[in-house]
Amino acid sequence: MTRFDAETAPVDEDPGAGSPGPRRALLEAREVPLGGVRAMSVHRFLPQRDLPLVGAWCFLDRFGPQRTRMRVEPHPHIGLQTVTWPLAGEVHHRDTLGSDVVIERGALNIMTSGAGIAHSEYSVGDEPIPLDALQLWVALPEERRHGAPDFERHDDLPELDLGGGATATVVVGELAGAVSPATMHTPIVGAELRLPAGAIVDLPLETAWEYAVVPVFGSVRVEGTDEAAEAGADAETQDAVAPGALLYLGDGRRGTRLTAGDEDATVFLLGGEPFGDEIVMWWNFVGRSHDEIEAAREEWEAASDRFGHVTGHGDERIPAPPLPHVRLTPRRRRL
Repeated sequence: MTRFDAETAPVDEDPGAGSPGPRRALLEAREVPLGGVRAMSVHRFLPQRDLPLVGAWCFLDRFGPQRTRMRVEPHPHIGLQTVTWPLAGEVHHRDTLGSDVVIERGALNIMTSGAGIAHSEYSVGDEPIPLDALQLWVALPEERRHGAPDFERHDDLPELDLGGGATATVVVGELAGAVSPATMHTPIVGAELRLPAGAIVDLPLETAWEYAVVPVFGSVRVEGTDEAAEAGADAETQDAVAPGALLYLGDGRRGTRLTAGDEDATVFLLGGEPFGDEIVMWWNFVGRSHDEIEAAREEWEAASDRFGHVTGHGDERIPAPPLPHVRLTPRRRRL
């Protein structure tokens, strides 16, 4: 899905950014208008001012739950993969590869932009429908971001029994030995965890990876086992997390314990090896420099062959917003 607010900071506002900070932080999502006054609003969890990435995850929106008619016209992407995880409703995806599919609950759709792709997203039907989904982006590493675009759909994803009636779907990457069939280009995990009310789950983690927990329905208490605690440091307190917030766990953890509240809980787990490159994000583009972003914008506005033509559309397309009057630079991590 496109991001219309062009909100990524064009300059690093704090030259001292990047200094060591807390390894664990509770961050609130913010409401962002999607597509102007006629379209819906979404809640944006990533990027945050202090946290631009979790592993290679660089963007997370939740659009819904709401009853709406979504019409996102053709728009471009570079340097990323879009991961669409529906919670309710159906969305019609079309792209410049000729993909023409309906995105629905339980199915993963993942689009790899490479050097350039464009796509559109419409809710199914002409009337407003119940709609709810997570839209995530994964930054592509240097060796893949200049390559050809691709699209995959997966209906059969691995399931884990977490004990006590709790289960998990491994959407992308790997968790506890279960591996998603989706093609990814960095060590990563994205998983939906479902916990009955009061359930307690001990989840193993990779100590070299960083993680975040995003409640979707219901609340959970989260505690972790880290190397500092095992070395005799004071035990950390638990965090209670509800929908609308992201709990960043940092790295160095062997595991985490999730405890559901008085109602069933659904949680999305993000994680991965810390991404090796600083990225520049603007509009729908993930690059490494201002000049690269500017060139992609100019090619989109010129209807360059770089992005192709979206199946089933005529001349309609979303124009790129103007670039800011300062040079874009990476948003530095402060956590």
